[in-house]
Amino acid sequence: MHMPLKGLVVLDLTQIFNGPYATYMMAAAGAEIIKIEPHDGEHLRKRTIGKASWLPFAMLNAGKRSLKLDLKSVQGKQILLDLVEKADVLVENFAAGVMERLGLGEKVLKARNPRIIYACSTGYGTNGPYRDYPAMDLTVQAMSGVINATGFTDSPPVKAGPAVCDFMSGVHLYGAIVTALLDRERNGSTPTVEVSMMEATYFSLSSNLGMIHAAVPGAPARTGNRHGALVVCPYNVYPTADGYIAIIINHNEHWRALVTSFGHPELVDDARYKNNADRVKHMQEVDDMVASWTTPHKRADLFERLIAVTVPCAPVRDLHEVMNDPHLHQRGSLRWIEHPEYGRIAAPASPLRYNGEASLPERPSVPLGTDSRAILQERLGLSTQQLDDLESAGVI
Repeated sequence: MHMPLKGLVVLDLTQIFNGPYATYMMAAAGAEIIKIEPHDGEHLRKRTIGKASWLPFAMLNAGKRSLKLDLKSVQGKQILLDLVEKADVLVENFAAGVMERLGLGEKVLKARNPRIIYACSTGYGTNGPYRDYPAMDLTVQAMSGVINATGFTDSPPVKAGPAVCDFMSGVHLYGAIVTALLDRERNGSTPTVEVSMMEATYFSLSSNLGMIHAAVPGAPARTGNRHGALVVCPYNVYPTADGYIAIIINHNEHWRALVTSFGHPELVDDARYKNNADRVKHMQEVDDMVASWTTPHKRADLFERLIAVTVPCAPVRDLHEVMNDPHLHQRGSLRWIEHPEYGRIAAPASPLRYNGEASLPERPSVPLGTDSRAILQERLGLSTQQLDDLESAGVI
């Protein structure tokens, strides 16, 4: 299969989630990713508290080559600069200012290769009052309003379950890099790419922000499983005999299908529920009514029944169910593989499809430094003796 980024060389200095996800998608699109790590590995690799810490690294670093390199040493810096000369992109997600302190800032890199795209992701941006605040997904969730918007009205705020800020910014970082490469191809420009985790997350709060903008009196900070702006009804997670089901009614045809399916066609013309605005006025009443309909039924039966009449709904599934989802496996989005380090895992393909095909790098993640000698021999022409010397000196 033709891969759109084949031939591109990316120097990947990223760590944890957001940067590695961006470069994973580039690897899945055919780019050669050289992951550069210090001698003790990047932070995610060092989270070795049992199997729970292995899978994230394996997921995000498949298809990448591993180069162990001490960027604090003179020789290590020189090797990076030599690699930059023949690379297309350098990506990093260190705290703002780290690359400059290492003597490897944007200006230095572009002096060695004016065509390189320099890309970085930080928590709050490379300037501004928050520039130097330490940033991880949890702290950015807090700062951006995600935590305050998550949970129920009468309960304390809770963080979102997934690492939403990390992966929001990872997607934006990928998009920005590819856009910059397109600009270089079309116009010869080499724009520097910057993505702030906080800024990448803001748009996801659009419904919640809508309620603030409208200055709704007594608007709650958290709406539980209801719509973030409380402007759609029904919109909730409802109990079943063996779990929960999520149901959303976007327009009156959905409402007609829902109430008819449950044997209450008379509610179609009931003035209290005739349109969405009316239903929103009676939200608690509607939610209680729908819950009374769903509670006696099994989750799977309800799902089949409502989908048959095109009511938007889905069973609330646990992660074991999702990992074994037949739809995802049939499409190739998930594939069981035998990882050489971690055993049998469900390896996820890139969500970006080219010509309808799921892109999963053939090579799984590799141990730290696996490709160090090969990379420097291939790309810089170093001899066996030079490589031996660099290893002895602790540079690679």
